[in-house]
Amino acid sequence: MGLINETGSNYYSGNNLGGYQFTSLQNAIDQFMIAYVGEDKIISRIKRQDVVFHAMRGMQELSFDTFKSTKALEIKLPNTLQMALPQDYVNYVKLTYSDSNGVEHIIYPARITSNPEKITQTTDNTITNNYDFGGGTEIQTSDSDTWTNFQTSALTEDDHTNFDYDDDLMDYNLGQRFGLDPQFAQTNGSFYIDELRGKIHFSSNLSGLTIILKYISDSLGTDAEMQVHKFAEEALYKYIAHAVLSTRANVPINTVLRFKKEARAAKRTAKLRLSNIKLEEITQILRGKSKQIKH
Repeated sequence: MGLINETGSNYYSGNNLGGYQFTSLQNAIDQFMIAYVGEDKIISRIKRQDVVFHAMRGMQELSFDTFKSTKALEIKLPNTLQMALPQDYVNYVKLTYSDSNGVEHIIYPARITSNPEKITQTTDNTITNNYDFGGGTEIQTSDSDTWTNFQTSALTEDDHTNFDYDDDLMDYNLGQRFGLDPQFAQTNGSFYIDELRGKIHFSSNLSGLTIILKYISDSLGTDAEMQVHKFAEEALYKYIAHAVLSTRANVPINTVLRFKKEARAAKRTAKLRLSNIKLEEITQILRGKSKQIKH
């Protein structure tokens, strides 16, 4: 029986284009129960909810460094210079801004500042309420002066505002870039991720520009996302089997180690398949790097 159950016209007019390369997590769990669970099989019996738990953990682990689960969002940066983190955000891959030609320019993280909570104080620096640092009494806070000052400043190393990035021939700039920290040798702007408040803050020179956030999710945000690429299906099965066997007290250690080894091998295979490296692309890169390679 074939796996494709819809006609070509229904496929091209539907909203599941390219969906054949994936299988749902629910289907992967069903296939695991058939292949690995039962009499005379590696797992004699197990509750389905246990398999579901390990399958979801496997999806998370594989999403971080095996699946290509990178997402991208685009916004026009408002005057507040802030962007809310996406609901399914785990970690960022890259932040860029797009110019009028659609070319992306990378934005670098600000590593010399932060956005701490500012305790509300009176003019004589007295805290406005009796805050018990050990008792957990609620404290009054406001926006941080540290990040506000950083946003509005012309950032250069040690306040060296006399660096002219457009003219290297000016006499007073000769030699001044030697040893310059790379984070100060660019004019693309900077950002700071405040994970506690769920916001990304940007420097003032990025106001009004189109910001693109590329980030990693864990593939568990929605039912539609809970899909396994067919190149990584075996890696998920091996992960679940090893996870189940390693949590059982009566399983011989050599069996656990065997499935640990198989899980690692399946993960490496999935990475290679999903890397999607083509010989023609490698040749093109090598031709650009070395004039000795022709055809």
